[in-house]
Amino acid sequence: MSAAPAAAFLRALAAANPSPRTELHYTDPFTLLVAVVLSAQATDAAVNRVTPALFAAAPTPAAMAALGAEGIAPYIRSIGLWQAKARNLAALARLLVERHGGKVPRERAALEALPGVGRKTANVVLNVAFGEHTLAVDTHIFRVANRTGLAPGRTPREVEERLVRRCPPELLRDAHHWLILHGRYVCKARRPECWRCVARAHCNYPDKVLVPPPAGAQPARRRGAAPAPEAGGSA
Repeated sequence: MSAAPAAAFLRALAAANPSPRTELHYTDPFTLLVAVVLSAQATDAAVNRVTPALFAAAPTPAAMAALGAEGIAPYIRSIGLWQAKARNLAALARLLVERHGGKVPRERAALEALPGVGRKTANVVLNVAFGEHTLAVDTHIFRVANRTGLAPGRTPREVEERLVRRCPPELLRDAHHWLILHGRYVCKARRPECWRCVARAHCNYPDKVLVPPPAGAQPARRRGAAPAPEAGGSA
């Protein structure tokens, strides 16, 4: 997809949702960071079910560090990889207290030095908490970018760099939200719902599904392919 249709694709998403927001529940940069760490391999809905009690018990890095991994674990057992996440959150909270005065750093390198925080998580925090023009690429965005031809790439970093180059500057901050919501609810993994896609006129996907399937019909999949899992949330 060249620059003009790529911009038109994103502008169509923008027109349909002028004020996109993350679906994760948070109150400040720290609770956002915790929620994004928890969202790896888990849906935003699942994270939102466990964070109210966790944040009531540990609303600050100092309180989270005091809980420790054993204290955090009971609050998050219902989400994927909870044991590793409990350890990461405890260590992350300790480092925030020891190195950053209990504040979430605004610098990418400092964020990525925290346990459980990679480039995608750092991009979400920089974007949502601090208003930076970053673009996090999760499974949904990776799929949309490749399927539509918007910014095809073999790795999330490659897709991210191409999306940033093709996105009109004034749309860059919100592009992450438009694309993740589009992938989550319209351009789905098993069957894209092209019949209700506001950007389909600008999409290069050759096998558009333009008619809703009959009620109860199962999604078609390629011969020999295992069903594709729906991705967890990231923001």
